Amino acid sequence: MRDGLRLQAPGGGTVTLGIPVVLAPMAGITNSAYRQLCREQAASVLPDGGAAPGLYVSEMITSRGVAERIPKTFDMLRFDAGETVRSVQLYGVDAAVMAKATEILCNEFGVNHVDLNFGCPVPKVTRRGGGGVLPWKRDRLAEILRATVVAADRYGVPVTMKTRLGIDAAHLTYRDAALIAQDTGCAAIALHGRTVQQAYSGQADWEPIAELVELVDIPVLGNGDIWEAPDAVRMVAHTNCAGVVIGRGCLGRPWLFADLAAAFTGSTQRRLPSLGEVGAMVRRHAELLAELYGEKHGLTDLRKHMAWYFKGFGVGGELRRGLAMVASFAELDALLARLDAEQPFPTTELGSPRGRQGTPRDRVTVPYGWLDSTRLGDDDISDAECDVSGG
Repeated sequence: MRDGLRLQAPGGGTVTLGIPVVLAPMAGITNSAYRQLCREQAASVLPDGGAAPGLYVSEMITSRGVAERIPKTFDMLRFDAGETVRSVQLYGVDAAVMAKATEILCNEFGVNHVDLNFGCPVPKVTRRGGGGVLPWKRDRLAEILRATVVAADRYGVPVTMKTRLGIDAAHLTYRDAALIAQDTGCAAIALHGRTVQQAYSGQADWEPIAELVELVDIPVLGNGDIWEAPDAVRMVAHTNCAGVVIGRGCLGRPWLFADLAAAFTGSTQRRLPSLGEVGAMVRRHAELLAELYGEKHGLTDLRKHMAWYFKGFGVGGELRRGLAMVASFAELDALLARLDAEQPFPTTELGSPRGRQGTPRDRVTVPYGWLDSTRLGDDDISDAECDVSGG
């Protein structure tokens, strides 16, 4: 059993979580509909004690998009009525822009928690010095964290950061990043146990997570290869981290948050839904997406989740194709009615990776001369978009 998690801003503002579980921001996945779905699952297990049933972070938002008030960016900042803790992950490389975006998020959108992305491994971002390679420049990392924390603290909003082990095995950054996070007033640091070069391949290394727990006084959250609730319990026991961040493990499995809530409150309850129960979850997801985007666009967005929801189940090819092309509620209901509702959950899928994996990169693309020094000095780097997938 593990107590909840308390994130505290330097000025005293806090976010209190009933369970130490964070839904990782994932591009195209963690919109308000999916966040609500996962939150509902955790809340169904927890007593109504007032604390939030975990933390459910938005898709990554670019700081420049917020600062320049780009409508497409603002459209991503949607929260459902029950989202008492509004959590946004912010990406950027310029301290002033990050501070301005944070001010807007806190003042105009009522955001209660800001997470900063320093873990993105996408080449179009790393080649510009952003994402997972930015912590190599210790001075720029400190400048961004300090400016963002100051801006958020005016509203009592805690700031956290998520990062990776480093660029590659020869250029590790996680120790310095954790110390900088602590010194600049961050409320916590989340560490994904892979380098940028590894991307999502291979096995996550949990030992550096345990190392950071001993190194800093702020909470350390662990991320990487948590596919089932027992994995989360094992990570906490192994590293003594304050909580866990769940990414790819919940793809097509929002009920994982019910298992996690049960595990962290001392229960051995596990939910292995039948095919009929999975179908009901898909229907609920469709309803939430339709509320967010309308029926047409909501069901179009649902399509990408279908393969994850039905992974391992005995669903015929024709039915799978139909679900992957669903365009209306009438069509969805007719297809779901054809499922073998009593079919049990395929236990062979337990513990297996989900979502992207791939292979390690031959090298990480960084700006010319990037590795020559751990300081950026007065050199400028430009902002870039980033496609973020937690895991």
